[in-house]
Amino acid sequence: MLYEKPDALKPPRTDILMMTPWFAPIVWNGTYNIDVLTAQFQQRDLRIGLTVFAIKKYTVFVQTFIETAEKYFMVGHKVTYYVFTDRVSDIPIMELAEGRRLMVLRAPTYQRWQEVSMRRMEILRDYSRQRFTDEVDYLVCVDVDMRFNDEVGVEILSDRFGTLHPGMYGVPRKIYTYERNPQSEAFIPLDEGDFYYAGGYFGGNVEEVYKLTSFCHNAMMADKAKNIEAIWHDESYLNKYFLYHKPTKILSPEYLWDDSFGIPKFLKRRRFVTVPKKHNEIRN
Repeated sequence: MLYEKPDALKPPRTDILMMTPWFAPIVWNGTYNIDVLTAQFQQRDLRIGLTVFAIKKYTVFVQTFIETAEKYFMVGHKVTYYVFTDRVSDIPIMELAEGRRLMVLRAPTYQRWQEVSMRRMEILRDYSRQRFTDEVDYLVCVDVDMRFNDEVGVEILSDRFGTLHPGMYGVPRKIYTYERNPQSEAFIPLDEGDFYYAGGYFGGNVEEVYKLTSFCHNAMMADKAKNIEAIWHDESYLNKYFLYHKPTKILSPEYLWDDSFGIPKFLKRRRFVTVPKKHNEIRN
């Protein structure tokens, strides 16, 4: 393989942070060579699981999600789509590329959308032990009301990764909407916290996802026993976990973007973007 020699005296980008204080890379366009990475990962013959929850009316997003994933997500790699839903008959039958498959898994529903969101951690924890560990090497856990808009490849894979929240990128720590109730298991003090991570995009190897989801579910149940619900539900517990169990890789806002924020100069690619919707109607 022929490629340009890295220059030890010239960083590929100087307009953004590329490395955390604990030496975890932050993935931005222009900071890696996808051909080199792909060659390294292909030697391991990896299997990748992509999980989404399509509960109630959220089944309307599944077709666009998978169609765009087929075009942009881990092209050329072995991918299993795990779609959790309470409306199995609503999930379309779709033709997939070779080496890719769609698994529709029945999931319980709950009256409140907040409960649906939080219970994802419990389901992912259980399936990590019961199924995922035998079927895939890495899990990528994302929201279904999104579409892939540009290439997403093996550059995202790591033992434990999170994604910078697009609405919190570059703001002072005191602005982060962490859970501030000291009685909550998700509590983060004002003078702690590295970044604010999005609940809609995280993952890692199966064992690490099991640990993460176990922590989040157990913390939620402990809070529920105290009649406490964290401000941003499962996202609040995810941020607490990543504070004390640092991600080994962080994805930049390229990997989770909302076009309502505009297109800032630092954003060279918009790889995974929200689908416009009326939240109240779709959650009702």
